[in-house]
Amino acid sequence: MDETQRAAERVADTERRVSEHVARTGPVLGRASSPDGAVTVVAAPGGPPRDVRVSPSALTMGPRALADEILRVSARASRDAATRLHRSLERVADPATLRALTEIGFERGPDDDDVDGSYLRGSR
Repeated sequence: MDETQRAAERVADTERRVSEHVARTGPVLGRASSPDGAVTVVAAPGGPPRDVRVSPSALTMGPRALADEILRVSARASRDAATRLHRSLERVADPATLRALTEIGFERGPDDDDVDGSYLRGSR
């Protein structure tokens, strides 16, 4: 077996392990809220927000300020999702795969951003 075939088998094996893991655990989602809790966003790694919640008190911010706050919170939710993706895949993927995630823009952030752990997988 040549090197190309071995690499293809490693890729297929990693894909199988990751697919089985995600089927067992559900999707990886990140969550973030504004400091006052007026805006909350849930996002998947690399995707648009799946859920944006705006409290009535946030509506007093004005359209531009509210839009800016939603964008800030969405960015934090995306970073949280990328960190959770790393944590989840550490169980089934090799270090090279995890490095590749970082190289394509899914950087692992600090684990202490975890507010309550309730959005690791699955929407609520």
